[in-house]
Amino acid sequence: MTWTLVAMIGLGLGADGRYDVDGPLDRPTLEAYLARSITMEGMLHGRGDLEDNLRMLRATGAKLIGRAACTWANEQGLLANLEQIRAAAARAHEVDPEFMLQACIFEIVTTQVDQVPVPSWAQEALGQPVEARNFRYADMLYPDGQLVDHWNRGASVPDISRPETQLYFTFLGASFIDAGCEALHLGQVELMNRNDRDLAHYFALADRLRAYGRTHARRGVVLLDSHVPSGGLVREGRLLLDFHSFPLRIVEVADRPEQGVLEVGHYDSLYGRSKGGLTAAGWSCESLPYLAEIDNWGRSQAPGAPGLGGAWIWGYDEISWYGRQAPEYRHAWLRYAWDWIRVNDPNGWLQMPGSRTMATPAGEDRWYYANRPSEATPRGFGDEDAIGAIWAAD
Repeated sequence: MTWTLVAMIGLGLGADGRYDVDGPLDRPTLEAYLARSITMEGMLHGRGDLEDNLRMLRATGAKLIGRAACTWANEQGLLANLEQIRAAAARAHEVDPEFMLQACIFEIVTTQVDQVPVPSWAQEALGQPVEARNFRYADMLYPDGQLVDHWNRGASVPDISRPETQLYFTFLGASFIDAGCEALHLGQVELMNRNDRDLAHYFALADRLRAYGRTHARRGVVLLDSHVPSGGLVREGRLLLDFHSFPLRIVEVADRPEQGVLEVGHYDSLYGRSKGGLTAAGWSCESLPYLAEIDNWGRSQAPGAPGLGGAWIWGYDEISWYGRQAPEYRHAWLRYAWDWIRVNDPNGWLQMPGSRTMATPAGEDRWYYANRPSEATPRGFGDEDAIGAIWAAD
């Protein structure tokens, strides 16, 4: 019997109740999902072959499907994307009702948001006058001009303390929940809270989304996470997020070209730094469980060059570096990273790479797919068996 069949019979079905959800998650249930987390960027709105992606996820035993709805800017296409996300999420839950699909609310807003109508229910939720209008880009920005046009002209970091940003993020979160998503990645919160240092505005948003999830989410809960360079976001002992997430922060091995390792304390890595407190689910911890992901962020001025510093690994972002390695090294490295994190910080879990953009192409490939190569996914990297084997042995 192959490991894939074992996964489909055992892990895939979750017959032992590890993935039963009916309201807030206790720590064992949360960690069961984190332990089977994989990034599938844009899966629900056209990135890759949906059926082959679902086959791969089912075969490996994946449960938390990260960044499945991952819309960066492009607000003019938002409503159409939401319809596509809803249909794809319904299909995913036919394949496995235990899939927890994650959507993203990122640290960007563009002038295109002026084309998106404000629904009356969102205005009512924030106690605002109900009026027929569109969202207002200008009313979401930092009033003092910081981080305006940060991404490019007409694309800025929003200020969470602005009522219009609260209105827009409430609309996004509730819309993703209605579409079938049970987890929301809030991006780089610490770029958006510069006028919300005590987190009052972010807690108001989180409480609003969780209340909506209790009555509208498919299993009565929505999980919130974000990148936390500070180690976490805590207000009066309460944790803002249900789990933390952060890039791996891979260290170059100087005398072994393009090889990398993990180290506690490298750059701003999260190992040993995830803050604790009282969770929204009602349990306390000294260190909140978290995901360490193979991140993407851009292309350096010197791809392939060592010693650029910061978060670069041999001149690449993490997924571009990973995708350029030989299959045998990738498979061994995933096993190494999984084991290293579990030993060095048992609060952390490796989020497996499944689908992600590569800013620096690997040959002709500008997108990483873990799927085995097939007619459906001809450019698959063939890592799914290695991922499934690591999980099956866990």
